[in-house]
Amino acid sequence: MTKTILTVDDSRMMREMLAKVLKDAGFVVVQAEDGVDGVRVLAECSPDVIITDINMPRMDGYGFIEAVRGTEQHRAKPILVLSTESDPDKKNRARAAGATGWIVKPFNAESLIGAVRRVSA
Repeated sequence: MTKTILTVDDSRMMREMLAKVLKDAGFVVVQAEDGVDGVRVLAECSPDVIITDINMPRMDGYGFIEAVRGTEQHRAKPILVLSTESDPDKKNRARAAGATGWIVKPFNAESLIGAVRRVSA
């Protein structure tokens, strides 16, 4: 069964890179431009895994994670943070909001695919 991944990132280049890596690995990819767009997209689809950036306009990754965790339908959905940030306090804040894992940009394609497969198994 093919898994669907929602990527939420304000960088078009990053969304394109993620889409290529994930599609090449056999995943279906749905994209959103920021947290507000991510919440809208989630109302229309039910991905198996969510990958989100932290630093985004309108609604940052923390707010997006909290919004996802606040819904019954997506409360237990795996959420991976993909960010240039590596500060332990920011990682702890993301974990407290409900993030499942953290990957630092720039990402290694094999590591990203491995993390997605682990949390979606």
